Amino acid sequence: MSKFIGFPDQVNETTARVVAGGVVAMVATATLADQPWLMFPLAYGFASRVACGPKLSPLGLFASRVVTPRLGAEHSFSPGPPKRFAQTIGLAVSLAALGLHYWRGRPVQAKLTLGALGVAAGLEAGLGLCLGCKLFALGANVGLVPASSCEECSNLWSRKPSPKVSPEKQLTFN
Repeated sequence: MSKFIGFPDQVNETTARVVAGGVVAMVATATLADQPWLMFPLAYGFASRVACGPKLSPLGLFASRVVTPRLGAEHSFSPGPPKRFAQTIGLAVSLAALGLHYWRGRPVQAKLTLGALGVAAGLEAGLGLCLGCKLFALGANVGLVPASSCEECSNLWSRKPSPKVSPEKQLTFN
């Protein structure tokens, strides 16, 4: 069970950006096409990625198994803890939008909340700028995040993703 639950130590940046692009598409469809039911799979996707990485996330599996291998791009890797933190923020925001729409009856506020999520995901997808990762680094720099939680994260502001990852740190689906 411990091999199934848990987030990878290293995250493929290409896959993270593809997943973020999928989140943007879901947010855009939910808000612009007025399909609020999409907030349920959106929240589930974030919850599953927080718990297990891409192992139970349909979007994560599609990105990591179908899209990323076909891109032919050189992949870089980033530490997992900041990406997990970013997914946790996405979960909180998507749950807030769900609550606003279905339990508070505030669809406009739910769409605005989803819009903020879409902007953050768009920055990740388009520019590779992970706002959650930057917040994680800020928390580490001011002592809110213990240094032991991510050895590579002490200088996330200026570091580039590592081009290689050791085979034992790669996420496998076996």
